[in-house]
Amino acid sequence: MSVLNFIGEIFKPAAELIDNLHTSEEERLEIKQKMFELQVNAFNKAEEYEQELLKAKASIVMAEAQGASWIQRNWRPITMLTFLVLVVADSFGLLAFRLAEEAWTLLQIGLGGYVVGRSAEKIVPKVTEMMRRD
Repeated sequence: MSVLNFIGEIFKPAAELIDNLHTSEEERLEIKQKMFELQVNAFNKAEEYEQELLKAKASIVMAEAQGASWIQRNWRPITMLTFLVLVVADSFGLLAFRLAEEAWTLLQIGLGGYVVGRSAEKIVPKVTEMMRRD
């Protein structure tokens, strides 16, 4: 469940409760408006958190890519190439054993993190540059 869906689910019972209140339509609409404002603020805070998290991940990948050591700069590509070889070997039945379900989960997490990290590594400097111009 994503954070935004979770926040929406938190406010859903309160919105239903407001609908069932025995008050005037004007009071009900005013309460719903305030509730909606709270929900929007919660969404905005969650979005800010996600942006900060992405920036932190990007800075880690950038620091590794600019590191002094060859292994520090290349451990992620080596890991992903190793996973690629294992997946191909598993797909063609070349392994003595099948990859465990946890290995596939690890591959999905690693590939997702690698792709996002590499994308952020390329995008964040451009976005930062554009923001400085404004």
